[in-house]
Amino acid sequence: MNTILENRLKWLSSLTPEAIRFIRGIEKEGLRVTPDSRLAQTNHPAGLGSALTHPSITTDYSEALLEFITPTFSSTEENLDYLANLHRYAYLKMPADELIWPGSMPAIIDHEEDVRIAEYGSSNIGRLKHVYRHGLWHRYGRIMQAIAGLHFNFSMTDEFWQHFQQHQQNNQPIEDFKSERYFSLIRHFRRNSWLLMILFGASPAIDESFLKSPSKRLSHLHRRTLVSPTATSLRMSDIGYTNSAQANLHVCFNGLPSYIQTLRSAIHTEYPAYASMGIKKGDDYLQMNTNILQIENEYYSDIRPKRTVQSGEKPVCALQRRGVEYIEVRCMDLDPFNPVGISTQSISFLELFLTWCMLSDSGFISDEECELLKQNLAGIVMNGSQLDQDYPTMTGSFKLRRQATAILDELQQLAEVMDQINGDSKYRTVIAEAQEKIDHPELLPSSKIRTLLEDGQEYHELMYNLARQHRETLMQTPLSEQQIQSMEAITAESLKRQQEIESGDDISFEQFIAEYQDQDARFCHD
Repeated sequence: MNTILENRLKWLSSLTPEAIRFIRGIEKEGLRVTPDSRLAQTNHPAGLGSALTHPSITTDYSEALLEFITPTFSSTEENLDYLANLHRYAYLKMPADELIWPGSMPAIIDHEEDVRIAEYGSSNIGRLKHVYRHGLWHRYGRIMQAIAGLHFNFSMTDEFWQHFQQHQQNNQPIEDFKSERYFSLIRHFRRNSWLLMILFGASPAIDESFLKSPSKRLSHLHRRTLVSPTATSLRMSDIGYTNSAQANLHVCFNGLPSYIQTLRSAIHTEYPAYASMGIKKGDDYLQMNTNILQIENEYYSDIRPKRTVQSGEKPVCALQRRGVEYIEVRCMDLDPFNPVGISTQSISFLELFLTWCMLSDSGFISDEECELLKQNLAGIVMNGSQLDQDYPTMTGSFKLRRQATAILDELQQLAEVMDQINGDSKYRTVIAEAQEKIDHPELLPSSKIRTLLEDGQEYHELMYNLARQHRETLMQTPLSEQQIQSMEAITAESLKRQQEIESGDDISFEQFIAEYQDQDARFCHD
């Protein structure tokens, strides 16, 4: 362990539990599916309210792709209880024969049009969200957008930041200090996020309908099931999210100004293939614009700096005006063995891992290293269960198993400090469990799924059976009448809010979309 990290762990041990509380939020996606393991073709259930305005239940790309969003909590139990209740409420309002798919890779998709693009009503902002998704369809296809994941939002308390800034003897405005430290966290994360792919990757197999053409890296295990013998997360591989237009975007998070400038450039730089497609066909929009990115969210990354946006505000403008508020980890597969897609233990590991990234200094990433990190991650998501392989760095190479253990050793020292402060053994336990997986790769989630599939089930059969079990588990603890009434009130309010937005539009959609796309150039300095 380097001296800087040792000194910061010593400082950390002097803080109170209140000073190092974590603030967490979870965004969890899940496809609605029918008994034949196909995507539901029904509308977003009316009983779930407006997908445009509901604060906790919406849709992602498709009408069938539910997205559950928790408020921020400082208690893991509160996060998971809230997430479980959202699932329970959804099951009360969904068609009785539909289930929530537990895997990141989708169910059977017979035709691309079976992935219905999400609808958000007739308002300008609702139409913009729909047109943006049309652009994703024409750029990358609909099937790729049916992949589901879990996003983990993470930040520290104001009290922590005050103590940390004092410890660093830093005199910047607190917003600038936080932004710089969050970007350092992100750079350390990008250099080491491959460990999360090994420990939590849970998508080594797909239904054959996901691929338009055969892949030499996957083999048929059963009639419909394609599997990789070594992959941890096909979702994070080029079999999952792919984007050739973004291949030359070097967004390696060396600072807030360069991050904003790179995204702005991509949003305003035309891409020839998209230009040849055009924006409209007749009166129908094909995409929002012909640029590398339609909007910032089109940039695919395993982690993002984030700031809560105000009504109508673009993310880059929010970041420029008020700095980084939290980070969003985007590389986590759904845990198909857990009813809500993530476990208490996984959250605890993420907290520890992100705190380690926060406390570790991580220098700037050159374009050359940025490309190397991408290549290593691509190799590990496809071959990460082979822990004796070597991967290059800018100064040499590392062997997966040895480097994983070295990281876990540093995390163990942080875990001891955290457990001493909190008076328990939670973090030491999750590190011991992680090391056990590294020592015995058959315990990795990806390996466990392969083993179950080798026992004779098709991928879609395994996932559907797990979905059915998860529904039974969740509904064994029913919502109280008071909880149902509270959720129904939020649902009703979301429908009312959508109507207000639709009736309040006073400009044409063409003017709205033009002003929205030009916002960062005109208003970011207001």
